[in-house]
Amino acid sequence: MASPNEAAGHVLVVDDDQRIRQMLSRYFEKEGYRVSVAADGQAMRAQLTDAVDVILLDVVMPGEDGLTLAREIRGKSDVGIIMLTGRDEVLDRIVGLEVGADDYIPKPFHLREVLARVKSVLRRRARPAIRSAPAAELICFEGWRLDVGRRQLVSPKGEDVALTSGEFDLLAALASHPGRVLGREALMDLTRGRSWENFDRAIDAQVARLRKKIEADPKNPTLVKSVRNVGYVFTGKVDR
Repeated sequence: MASPNEAAGHVLVVDDDQRIRQMLSRYFEKEGYRVSVAADGQAMRAQLTDAVDVILLDVVMPGEDGLTLAREIRGKSDVGIIMLTGRDEVLDRIVGLEVGADDYIPKPFHLREVLARVKSVLRRRARPAIRSAPAAELICFEGWRLDVGRRQLVSPKGEDVALTSGEFDLLAALASHPGRVLGREALMDLTRGRSWENFDRAIDAQVARLRKKIEADPKNPTLVKSVRNVGYVFTGKVDR
């Protein structure tokens, strides 16, 4: 078993329930992770001054709820976010995805499942590029430049566009297959290894967020178009 001083990862547990904070902290420390805890948004922000790899974030908390905090975090950082909640509702999952969460675990949960989800998020964050595109590939489309090796997107105006890991992998998967309709399951395989257990709305939410960053009019997309009952197709002109 790795010691907490080794590079297993730094997990931040944000939950107003002290018992859950202690339980997760003890378990992940035993598994070799460095663990920090916070009972609310203010304490969470103080902990984020240090490098964190994954945040286990409770949805229902007094004051600022987890979804509000996830939206704030994602606006500033690509840190992994796993939502924890006692409400196993589809709407919560959809909103969590839309604000940029990487995964979603309903309470009560099994500690081994939480560990598996954390490891999955860390693997995706450490992966240099998705399988669908060579690491050194540069994909240019409609004035945009997608550097797969550097994981960088540059707009037609020459500005760097910040993408989350999920958004970048999704765009790379689509742009690597221009004109080809990709179903949701195929996109999940190419980007997240089905970590969302075939929850189709995960891809839909990710596409919606990506469109807001690359489309002139996200409601009338010209680069990433929907194919009803199937999936999505990249329609931008690609130059390699």
